[in-house]
Amino acid sequence: MSLRQQLQGTGVALVTPFTADLKVDFDSLGNVIDTMIKDGVEYLVTLGTTGETPTLDKQEKRDIAQYTFERAAGRVPVVVGIGGNNTAELINDLHKFPLDKAAAVLSASPNYNKPSQEGIYQHYKALAAESPKPILLYNVPGRTGRNMTAETTLRLAQLPNIAGMKEASGDMAQCMQLLRDMPDDFLLVSGDDALALPLIACGMQGVISVAANAFPAEFSTMVRFCLKKDFAAAKTMNDTLIEAYDLMFAENNPAGVKAFMAEKGWISNTVRLPVVPLSEGLHNRVKAYLKK
Repeated sequence: MSLRQQLQGTGVALVTPFTADLKVDFDSLGNVIDTMIKDGVEYLVTLGTTGETPTLDKQEKRDIAQYTFERAAGRVPVVVGIGGNNTAELINDLHKFPLDKAAAVLSASPNYNKPSQEGIYQHYKALAAESPKPILLYNVPGRTGRNMTAETTLRLAQLPNIAGMKEASGDMAQCMQLLRDMPDDFLLVSGDDALALPLIACGMQGVISVAANAFPAEFSTMVRFCLKKDFAAAKTMNDTLIEAYDLMFAENNPAGVKAFMAEKGWISNTVRLPVVPLSEGLHNRVKAYLKK
């Protein structure tokens, strides 16, 4: 089965639960993984921004990746996030992280450095040459400070170990250009929950979702309706989630989705600085939404 077939549908960008003393809460993480799989997500994405990787040390990252493989136990594919703005360090991570059971590596475009388009191209070309697993590009200019243009993405799509992309620019015209011109075997998924429905309607193969952490059954069902081109049913489900998307991202991700999950009793409402829990007023709106 090709990677494009394996990773169709909903991938959930897993949160990292913490205990009250800010240690990784592996018991809660295991329960979250089981819930995601039981409720129908097609694959797991560990060590993304939603997993609070900027505040995890290298050993914690390796332990979380290994635990995710063991808990998933082959029930669904697992994608591992290895991204950053130091190309040489990332190549070292690609060699040292436990990736033998990974379906792919998701790597965000370099943040803060603000490289040129040629710099972005050379960065990914270097990673692809060294990675033991296929690379999924991740364009998220709201976090990185630099958009990866369609032209750069299409150049990279010609390289043999670059298999797809999580596109979170929010630029519909750019997305449609990619969908028109990308290779037939290239995986293109949405990185925006709120745009998943229209982007799948345009031809994307799914979404890597934050919201699916809190609404795995509802969100993954909505995506499957989209992939079956039953957009009326998909819209009915998506309409009930629009307010949740807004609440999740109003202050910070993952503080927003963790508040939802804490209210459901799945994890504690704990994040690591500099991220802080939602303000009281916004958290009360989360409670009110869940009571509807």
